[in-house]
Amino acid sequence: MNLHEYILLAFSSLFIIVDPIAALPAFLAMTPTDLPASRIRMARLACCVAGGVLIICAATGKWIFRLLGITLPAFQMGGSIVLLLVALDMLRARRSEVRETSEETAAGADKEDIAITPLAVPMLAGPGAITTAILMQNEAEGVVQHMALYVCIVAVCVISYVILRMSAHGLRWISPLAMKIAARLMGLLLAAVAMQFMLNALKTVILPSR
Repeated sequence: MNLHEYILLAFSSLFIIVDPIAALPAFLAMTPTDLPASRIRMARLACCVAGGVLIICAATGKWIFRLLGITLPAFQMGGSIVLLLVALDMLRARRSEVRETSEETAAGADKEDIAITPLAVPMLAGPGAITTAILMQNEAEGVVQHMALYVCIVAVCVISYVILRMSAHGLRWISPLAMKIAARLMGLLLAAVAMQFMLNALKTVILPSR
């Protein structure tokens, strides 16, 4: 996989699984009495924390595998299942509980500041996003692709902040129908990414390198 293909795959996979657009209704529901300036501050902090979590998990993923005795194919298979569950919920245009449960959203509504939890973790940097970051780190070849992954993570978090910032005054700028259509399209792409990770794992197991 050349650099351009890797960047396209890494950025699209991360953006789809982080899915800041789908987080907008929950973000506003959890901050019903907050002023736009307060919402913007929470969005900025949440995206910074989410980016830091994803970068740390991507950088330390291999070491965690070695510590726990987990092989890469096993993680690829498990990760593909997690991503597929999220993709199936996206195809049905609903927020996946793999990202956050209804209980976590309800608890967030009672908090004065939701920036770190549940907005940053698990709404933005949830199990699916962390899994994707680690899988993409393992797909990287050479220092340049590793650095490109970190740049993609930062870019996704910056775009997520811009989207959340635009919603600080409400969701009048986005159509609910458009959100559902986009969710289904991204769900289909994420399902394809999940299956590719599964195929890569099976290829490694069935046809090990000699």
